[in-house]
Amino acid sequence: MSSSSGLAALGLSLLLAGCAGTPTSAPSSPAISDVSPHADADRGEAAKAPLMPSTFFAGDAERFEAWRCTPAQDLVTAFPAGELRLWSAHEAYRLKATAAASGSHYVEDDLSFREQGGEALVESDRGRLECQRDQTRTALTRAQRPGVMFHGRGNEPGWTVRLAHDAPRLSLLLDYGEREIEAPYRITSLDNERGRVTLASGRADTPFDLTLEARACFDSMSGEPFPVRVTLDVDGRTYRGCGQGIAP
Repeated sequence: MSSSSGLAALGLSLLLAGCAGTPTSAPSSPAISDVSPHADADRGEAAKAPLMPSTFFAGDAERFEAWRCTPAQDLVTAFPAGELRLWSAHEAYRLKATAAASGSHYVEDDLSFREQGGEALVESDRGRLECQRDQTRTALTRAQRPGVMFHGRGNEPGWTVRLAHDAPRLSLLLDYGEREIEAPYRITSLDNERGRVTLASGRADTPFDLTLEARACFDSMSGEPFPVRVTLDVDGRTYRGCGQGIAP
């Protein structure tokens, strides 16, 4: 391949990394009193679970869908009423439904997503992607995970993380369920616009760091699609996996 064609392919493969489509923004960052396990202690009030970026959630969509595209790029979508939530390897986007002669069409600024019969054309000022729908996954619900605001998981060794919906506490199940950690957490950074949250342990005797990023993620064993990449650092070891927010 010539250097010029190689650069063109690279530009297309990064189509969604820097296009002018507006990344999803979420509600404003929670007040400090809402994210610290002890922030309300002086007032005798229980600490509340923090708000998470809306890009962690499917909205009212019932499933997440994986798309395999040319040039090579994998996308994840969810279709709540009247809109499209779209995750690439680099960003998360929210597009509005618009009139279409056939199939479905969603736009935001220069970013366009046309879908019909399991095929999609994604276009922006940077180029285009031709995509095929691959597998789908039913979105987790609060009925399936009572009391859980966020659920993440990974493999080899199998592990899960669950964030409580009503307080800044989480549960870690590590090494195929052989070890469990339940602890409060504090938010060390929160970027709603980019869909990125970092958490740290609220207990000195059980240190950990957890990073959640709104990016297309695929289970390393099943290939199932998720909207959030999860990175957990605990006991000098790094666990990687995928997850999703769970709305009430």
